Amino acid sequence: MHEFDTPERRSLRDSVRRFVTAEVAPELARWEAAGQIPRSLHERAAEVGLLGVGFPEAMGGAGGDEVDLLTLTEAWFEAGGSSGAHAALFTHGIALPHLVAVADAHLVDTFVRPTLAGRLIGALAVTEPDGGSDVAALRTRAVRDGGDYVVNGAKTFITSGTRADFVTTAVRTGGQGYAGLSLLVVPTDAPGFAVSRRLDKMGWWCSDTAELAFTDCRVPAANLVGPENEAFALLMQAFAAERIGLAAHAYGIAARSLDLAVAYARTRTTFGRPLIERQTIRHLLVEMHERVELARTYTRSLAVRQAAGETLLAEAVVAKNQAVEAAAFVVDRAVQIHGGMGYMRESEVERHYRDARVLGIGGGATEVMRDLAARLLGYSA
Repeated sequence: MHEFDTPERRSLRDSVRRFVTAEVAPELARWEAAGQIPRSLHERAAEVGLLGVGFPEAMGGAGGDEVDLLTLTEAWFEAGGSSGAHAALFTHGIALPHLVAVADAHLVDTFVRPTLAGRLIGALAVTEPDGGSDVAALRTRAVRDGGDYVVNGAKTFITSGTRADFVTTAVRTGGQGYAGLSLLVVPTDAPGFAVSRRLDKMGWWCSDTAELAFTDCRVPAANLVGPENEAFALLMQAFAAERIGLAAHAYGIAARSLDLAVAYARTRTTFGRPLIERQTIRHLLVEMHERVELARTYTRSLAVRQAAGETLLAEAVVAKNQAVEAAAFVVDRAVQIHGGMGYMRESEVERHYRDARVLGIGGGATEVMRDLAARLLGYSA
């Protein structure tokens, strides 16, 4: 039996589709106008068992592995969920893995369990205003002072940054480069923490995004994630999982846009004939299908290997870049097939078109990812 077609994963897929159909898709326009999803959605997703998928039951999760996470993401888009809403609801997917990896009881009880229960919202803060994807150039500094760390610096493009109750924050505790990095969990009510501003974006409208400031921000030393100055390995492993997740976003919205384009081409009549009867359109739909299937098949294969315990740094980069390219092609052609209707806000493909653009930037820009892949694959001097 195929790994993605077990009875348990079919049940998970059905649960996600029902949740999205009933509680997400009908509200997306309202949430996009508001610029965020409601906190109650986190609570509801926890109630129906979705928020904890992929997290250990011993830490308050629902169990499951990378294949289950990919199954959830695919079903989300199949049912008409948006990439922005997914990013906002499942931000804990990038905020918690580092805490889970070190399995510190204080961090698990204080942050992991309440988040998976829908009571807290977490965010991850790595990117800085001047640093972009260059983690080694990170400048936000944390200095030990008795039982606390004192943090000074700034972060930007932080998903769920305006709603977060805590921020898993990459800081410099040592010297320059990768070796001096640590992770601190910063509660957003900590003295010296502030949301500098809310950021308006091209897409992902219902995913709130923020710029954060740390000014002599005092954080308990107990909130250190793992050993001091050893966060780089934690970050890289989590980045690999995040990039596979973003690949699923990309081929997920591409697959949904293809389905919408096919449905529209069947019902839309031009010059006396359904659009789908025209060879140009049929050939275009086939090309869209090819790109979706190739991206989906490769990404799924990586999820299976990840679940088996493999570390797939270079492969995750390849999956993300190829899926992003597939999405860019497919959503653009889906809008074109819809014609004028595809340009209207009332059209679902219009949302996927603008949401897709961030996927080649978030989680590492495509160009940076190719350079990283060159090093990982041994193609550099």
